[in-house]
Amino acid sequence: MREIPLPKRLEILSDAAKYDASCASSGTARRTSRDGKGIGSTTGNGICHAYAPDGRCISLLKILLTNHCIFDCHYCINRKSSNVRRARFTPQEVVDLTLSFYKRNYIEGLFLSSGIVKSSSHTMEQMIEVARSLREDHGFRGYIHLKTIPEADPELVAHAGLWADRISVNIELPTKAGLSRLAPDKDSGRIEGMMGRIHGAIVEAKDARKRFRHAPRFAPAGQSTQMIVGADGASDTDIITRADSLYGAYGMRRVYYSGFSPIPDASAILPLKRPPLVREHRLYQSDWLMRFYGYSASEVQQAAGTDGMLPLDIDPKLAWALKFRQHFPVDVNRAPREMLLRVPGLGTRAVQSILASRRHRTLRLDDIARFTVSIAKLRPFIVAADWRPTLLTDRADLVSLVKPKPSEQLELFA
Repeated sequence: MREIPLPKRLEILSDAAKYDASCASSGTARRTSRDGKGIGSTTGNGICHAYAPDGRCISLLKILLTNHCIFDCHYCINRKSSNVRRARFTPQEVVDLTLSFYKRNYIEGLFLSSGIVKSSSHTMEQMIEVARSLREDHGFRGYIHLKTIPEADPELVAHAGLWADRISVNIELPTKAGLSRLAPDKDSGRIEGMMGRIHGAIVEAKDARKRFRHAPRFAPAGQSTQMIVGADGASDTDIITRADSLYGAYGMRRVYYSGFSPIPDASAILPLKRPPLVREHRLYQSDWLMRFYGYSASEVQQAAGTDGMLPLDIDPKLAWALKFRQHFPVDVNRAPREMLLRVPGLGTRAVQSILASRRHRTLRLDDIARFTVSIAKLRPFIVAADWRPTLLTDRADLVSLVKPKPSEQLELFA
């Protein structure tokens, strides 16, 4: 069979990688090559592929080692029974591509995933060889994220974490029933077992670094995972419950939500349409509430309707506030940080600004307006020196007053 040229393989395998959302690069060790040793960096700027929490653009070469696969997951375009054109890189080709793109200032790191060829362990070994060669043979100090394969030999995880900044394994679907139905070759127990081993190794490495200065790092940017949204019948509350358990049990750095996208020659048991994109966004907002705003999973679930779905027209923070109006209005000059974070329209930075400013003066409505995008959204929920929303919080039509305009729908909270 005629070999596919390298540029064409790059086109095939980079396109095949687009379905994996879990490639953000926040939290990594900030290495740089300015000391003249090695090449690559995690601190520069380049083509935007992912964002760090501080807004920096992190450019990543995001590819599959191969789109051949021995598994037949119904939702996956690279499944065994799919008719897609197949391609494969050798580990050395991935190393060469990464270095070549970095030297052209196209990228700052590598996100490498793969279908499974021959066996899970064989594929995992090849992915690890890419990371090892970049680090050891070429002194590459840029960001590396490896997607691990749960069915691979557990000992391989120890090697992956020594070379990669972040390693991850996808939980795939929110429920065990959904995974069993749509990915019969995968086992939720094995996936969670892999997550547990990764978490244990990360904790152990951090503890060793406290006692021994030169102890090796293990996946310093932690681990992440991804759930497909809308491929099965899981509700938003099911997804929130699952995410909360992953954060609690495995110290997950991030849970990513990827809206199901219909694929060519799709299985008959899959939905015909993708879920609304805004549903994915609402799940990210609910995730933010749990991670940064002090909400428990059960409180976020209270924002959902009786069908277990978050409202699409308003964000979950506003939905919660409208359901629990007895907690409002909040006095911006006296309320603790925990309550200020519950005010619709106030983000974490705005709350920090309020706490800092009120040490020096009594805040008025105009002062709060400088800290937020839309003061109109806040007015029913706050008390300031010159403002009190008399009877406003109790109005039946309050939702229409604070509901954002269509152009504002995809803002986070402020």
